[in-house]
Amino acid sequence: MKLLKTVPAAVVLLGGVFASAYATASDTVFTVMDDPTAAKKPFEGNVNAGYLAQSGNTKSSSATADTTLTWYGDTTAWSLWGNASNTSANDERSSEKYAVGGRSRYNMTNQDYLFGQASWLTDRYNGYHERDVFTAGYGRQFLNGPIHSFRFEFGPGVRYDEYTDGNTETQALGYASAAYAWQMTDTAKFTQGVSVLGADDTTVNSETALNVAINAHFGLKVAYNVTWNSEPPETAPNHTDRRTSLTLGYTM
Repeated sequence: MKLLKTVPAAVVLLGGVFASAYATASDTVFTVMDDPTAAKKPFEGNVNAGYLAQSGNTKSSSATADTTLTWYGDTTAWSLWGNASNTSANDERSSEKYAVGGRSRYNMTNQDYLFGQASWLTDRYNGYHERDVFTAGYGRQFLNGPIHSFRFEFGPGVRYDEYTDGNTETQALGYASAAYAWQMTDTAKFTQGVSVLGADDTTVNSETALNVAINAHFGLKVAYNVTWNSEPPETAPNHTDRRTSLTLGYTM
């Protein structure tokens, strides 16, 4: 957090605040509660963005943005998502991550569903030129009330890794994920998601977030993301990456 502790500088905040302890090295946890039976309208979307610029004794900048778009049918849901973040200091880039993905869900009953999802990631400062993941399987919606929502899902998958040192690897994996949401008040919502991609190189992702509505369209989001790799790339040997962000969001 040196970026926030440097002395005498001019700080400009545009669209929100972003603070990065480390850049995440794997896929974002998909925490959108995409149950068609709980949908209040056929489409929901949001965009969150934050930017921090500093000049003076130290010149640095950090930016982050993410979006999720979900379309609901009677028994189906389709989602697209993406996120981007980068940080630089004294005109040198220190982190850069971009990811996009898609997800589909089909409700067999009010509680049981099938899903499929795919994602693409590039995070070259943490060792990955490219990481592609595809998973599919079965899920169970244990709670889908207006206050509490909880689901658990699992299934097989495949992952392709292209490392920044030029090596590549394709491996089968087992996927499991749990996502919980608590509508604390009319304007505050807490979410917690955890996913596991089990393979020779196992990856665990966690996202803890609080969304606070300012009005019908704008709100603030604070999120804490953790990614743990059992066998990280040699070019980025740390097992655990962490990211904390505070962003301004727009709900469509």
